[in-house]
Amino acid sequence: MTAKLFTFAILIISLTGVIRSQDGSADKRPLTPINLLERTARVRTTANARVQLADVQDIKNADVLRSGNVPNYIRAMRQHTKAASQYADLVQTVLFGGTVSPETKMAMGLRIAQTYNSPYLYAQANRWMRASRSGREMLADWVNRAAQPAAEKLAVDYAERLTKDIHGVTDTDFAAVRSVYNDAQIVELTMTVCFFNHFVRLAEGLNLPVETWVLDDKSPKMPEIEAFANPKARIALVSDKEPDAGTSALAAVKQAEAQAPQNGLGIGIANSQRAMMRVPDFQAAWRNFGSQNRQSWSIDRNIQLQISFAVSMANGCRYCTLHQVLGLRRLGVDTKKLLSMKKDDSALTPRELAAVVFARKLTVDPASISDNDFAGVKKEFGEGGAVEVILQTGNFAFMNRFTDGLRLPSEDEAVKTYQEVYGDNTYKTDWKKPK
Repeated sequence: MTAKLFTFAILIISLTGVIRSQDGSADKRPLTPINLLERTARVRTTANARVQLADVQDIKNADVLRSGNVPNYIRAMRQHTKAASQYADLVQTVLFGGTVSPETKMAMGLRIAQTYNSPYLYAQANRWMRASRSGREMLADWVNRAAQPAAEKLAVDYAERLTKDIHGVTDTDFAAVRSVYNDAQIVELTMTVCFFNHFVRLAEGLNLPVETWVLDDKSPKMPEIEAFANPKARIALVSDKEPDAGTSALAAVKQAEAQAPQNGLGIGIANSQRAMMRVPDFQAAWRNFGSQNRQSWSIDRNIQLQISFAVSMANGCRYCTLHQVLGLRRLGVDTKKLLSMKKDDSALTPRELAAVVFARKLTVDPASISDNDFAGVKKEFGEGGAVEVILQTGNFAFMNRFTDGLRLPSEDEAVKTYQEVYGDNTYKTDWKKPK
């Protein structure tokens, strides 16, 4: 293929990724072929990251396969946050924690790379899968999936549907997954999808170069961890860690409310946290990353909530939209502005608008972000602030899929505030059960 034809092919795939159906849900965009992602990943090795990457070698388990190398996503996190170690732990927990096989979760990441046309996520997931025999077998049969076990097919399809649309998993789809996986494992699968939706926005928003050592690793090895074994019980048993997770979550809520009441939601332990506690190691890793990450942010809470409101509205997420309205009201944003924000962006300040417009584009199609897009948000917030905008967008790519994907009920206080702002019964009329 000539360079011009290759570039044209990439352009076509990028354009197909931004088409939306009339009801606002993601279209049935074609999956980027694996061989094309391999080629674009090779090209991406010479890309210039949109931010400075730290020269660092001292982060434990920076590479989840423990090669001693430091991937660019960790270098970006070290340069612009204080949570690089927590992010490395989060990646390791997603892949090797819980009770779903690592290869299944890696395959879910690979499918999400295809969905979003992300050469960076492709390169990472492909290498992870090449580190085990079962992973290599899955890669060899990736297109036809003839030999892929039913449970793995269901998990990969679940990842694709939930990635394309936060309401994309139908009751029938969910019942099929539930016939193979127990409740805790479904939470684990869902958090895996959510994590990779966060990861891909970080990678594509920053245009992270693909590491040559990732592509050229001829014999990657799985880390020496406790061997995975399928649980024998047909139901999820309460683990020793689950009560501890509840105690820790409650303590964190009380501490936050005591330190800055206006920054909390006043709902105690949110239903999202209650669901995550079914997989306590995942819940702890995500919470630890989030709390450490936000400690040093330069963008204020209003901007954070404006981003998460815009992302949640773009995705049609009932649960998270209600939380953002509650958070903005507790912060002092008046009702008139919230009424306007539901319709359009006319009430936003230029600073809020810069963050919101960028976040929406990153939400719809991560691979479509251009250098000019990033330059605009960097001009407004600085390089570190621009990274924070990306991370906040990724946070709600995660949370929208988790909460509405699992149809978690909204808390009474969030419903009450929403209806105080938008009118009686609007909770029922605005948010109907997905088809």
